[in-house]
Amino acid sequence: MRELLDQKLARFEQLESDLINPEVLANPARITAVAREHGSLGKLAKKYRKFKQITGQIAEAQQMIDGDDADMRELAEAELPELRAERETLWSELLDLTVGGEDANRSRLIMEIRAGTGGDEAALFARDLYEMYRRHGDMKGWKTEILSHHATELGGFKDIVLAIEGEGSYRELQYESGGHRVQRVPDTETQGRIHTSAATVAVLPEPEEVEVDLKPVDYRLDTFCASGPGGQHVNKTASAVRLTHFETGIVVQCQDEKSQLKNKTKALRELAARIYDFKLQKEQAKRAAERKSLVGSGDRSERIRTYNFPQNRVTDHRIGLTMHNLDQVIAGNLQPVTDALIDYDRQQLRDQMGGLD
Repeated sequence: MRELLDQKLARFEQLESDLINPEVLANPARITAVAREHGSLGKLAKKYRKFKQITGQIAEAQQMIDGDDADMRELAEAELPELRAERETLWSELLDLTVGGEDANRSRLIMEIRAGTGGDEAALFARDLYEMYRRHGDMKGWKTEILSHHATELGGFKDIVLAIEGEGSYRELQYESGGHRVQRVPDTETQGRIHTSAATVAVLPEPEEVEVDLKPVDYRLDTFCASGPGGQHVNKTASAVRLTHFETGIVVQCQDEKSQLKNKTKALRELAARIYDFKLQKEQAKRAAERKSLVGSGDRSERIRTYNFPQNRVTDHRIGLTMHNLDQVIAGNLQPVTDALIDYDRQQLRDQMGGLD
């Protein structure tokens, strides 16, 4: 954890330098990205900088205690308990800020919801999940934007990609990555039988431009005519775009806007997030099994939650949480679930890191 915090502080101090660099100030897009990243790192970096200062003061006080000057020894012995108490408080706060991993303090994310097994009912469930996250975001004051979607004739989503921005958004929603299962009687079911269907959710931190610098030579741009449910053309111009990243092979496409430029802009945001996530997953794979026991592992093949409508029950399988207020959760009151997941992750992290001495 110290290594991670040192990296974050070094990055923050580099961004502080960038904010007064004339070359950066002359580039509006760059200064916006730098300022945003600087702001997202600020709370953690400043607290860790204070923690390091206190740690240095404790070392100095200990030297005085071990020295020959009786007066300085007495002063240091009086000061040391207060310094240690302050360091413990800062350490506890740093642990809390670090819950959720390296990207916990980001304020922007890309979320993909994709219908799984279950046909039309799975697509309708994917739409319910979208509505749940959108309403939760509204309650939190977050901004939600649809980057791309593929709707079905019954009003569901084969898949939908969102951009969500707001303080604490990634810290909370990263735990939603994985398989979601629903058990209910579909509207189209005439005999009242309960059906089980599924959807998958992927939550990716959205990087700043300075972290993933995409140039036109890095990807292939293809354009085509947008289409809607049933295959009918939404428009007859080649406004839809598909981007293929050469290095990773990642492909994204967007056709929601009538403007090719707007579709390309949205697609580039999604592509940058997927590239960042791809590199992050590779890096994490190199670090043994450090966080595999934590709920924030982000394994999208794992079934994480079941929504049982007949029993009004929602169950998160990772932490054994069962609540009988599914109607409230699906309506957007996701806070009790996310709080429980964060608390569990926090306790796991505390147990792993232990104390300072």
